[in-house]
Amino acid sequence: MTKKYRINIINGEEPIIYLPHEFAKNEFTKIAFGTLSLEAKFSPAKIDGENTLTISHGLAKALKIPMDSGPLHVFVQEKILYIGPLVGIFTSGFTPYEIRPIGERSAFFSKLLSVDKPIGALVFVFGEQHINWEQGTIQGLFHMQDEWKKLEVPFPNVIYDRLPNRRSEQNPHVKKVKEKLQAQYLIPWYNPGFFNKLDIYERLVSDKNVAHYLPETFPFTSLSMIERMLSDYGHVFIKPIHGSLGLGVHQIVFDKEEGHYYIRYRNKEHQNKLLKFRSLESLFNYVFQKQNLSNFLVQQGINLIRIENRLLDFRVHTNKDDQGNWQVTAIAAKLAGVGSVTTHINNGGTIKLIDEIFPQIDEKEEIIQKFSEAALQLSKSLEQQIEGIIGEIGFDLGIDNTGKIWLFEANSKPGRSIFKHPHLKKFEYLTRKLSLAFAVFLTKKAIEQPEEILK
Repeated sequence: MTKKYRINIINGEEPIIYLPHEFAKNEFTKIAFGTLSLEAKFSPAKIDGENTLTISHGLAKALKIPMDSGPLHVFVQEKILYIGPLVGIFTSGFTPYEIRPIGERSAFFSKLLSVDKPIGALVFVFGEQHINWEQGTIQGLFHMQDEWKKLEVPFPNVIYDRLPNRRSEQNPHVKKVKEKLQAQYLIPWYNPGFFNKLDIYERLVSDKNVAHYLPETFPFTSLSMIERMLSDYGHVFIKPIHGSLGLGVHQIVFDKEEGHYYIRYRNKEHQNKLLKFRSLESLFNYVFQKQNLSNFLVQQGINLIRIENRLLDFRVHTNKDDQGNWQVTAIAAKLAGVGSVTTHINNGGTIKLIDEIFPQIDEKEEIIQKFSEAALQLSKSLEQQIEGIIGEIGFDLGIDNTGKIWLFEANSKPGRSIFKHPHLKKFEYLTRKLSLAFAVFLTKKAIEQPEEILK
């Protein structure tokens, strides 16, 4: 792995850099920061400072290196010395306010950027409006000394996609920016795109290594299909293919003794509803009368373990680290609110620690091992089958009454609601740290083996 070096900027306009003695045998002609490279003079350090690169003010200014840079990595390829990585976080929803330049998400981004010094990167936030295509620069938003600063920097080594929703992702201007930076500037872009539930199911079900985690799932086609699934499983879930946050999820239950159909869902007034119908047709005519059913999928109901007769599932986060390997970074339980069809906090759900659900040490360790094994297998399978570079995934998993693990959903931009639990703070930090540490790995790969990244 590459080492981190302190960046020491000294007076002087001559483009010169003083290198530690470990680089004495290298013959450099250029220095690069982000996607900008310049010719420079390379000299051995007069006093071999421990892990320090000393750069003249003139060279640092020409490279547009911010004065408050922390330790950075050094990458060597042929006769170019790369320092970085410079990481751009691409998003939307900017405001004209200096204190909250990204609106309500400003606090999240300030926390995300706070891990840049520990991982040895320089990280900023930007949108399409901050790009100067002619100059090849970006007016990036940096969070330094507890305040937001806008600084001009070169195009970054890698870009981390943090677009907030599908609507912003489908914006034609945003799509054009993504295509241009990837195709023309060959900048690796990770975590692109929100997952389509049905597409993810169809990809995973074709992989025999993970297919057993998947409940039977189909696009909505007819009531007869739902009747068949209700006969097989007793209950099914109707979900929007492009949904998130548990919005639009309906549970349909068939009571064989009564011959009645029950539906549980959350209405537009944020009320949990439980309704009874004599037929499936009357249920659909009443509940789904104004909805396009081609936008929904039907999923097998699972008899999950419950607590106090409340639905229970689990969120498992995985991240790629600075070696490019998948890690399980967080596991937490989610307990549904009373009468709720999902476990989301905005539907009245609560977060529980694994210890609270499984107080017996042996049982807890077995469950953690099962979840970890499933999440890592699923992460590797998705990575192989999804276009683009994936660096993090949030899985919604469940356990049925026999102890079998089930996958309900995979999220390419996982929410962070589980980290509101005070005892999950260290895991919240780990997910932030690794989501940016992965950029170090990508930068190294893009410099040394670009064909591996850009294929």
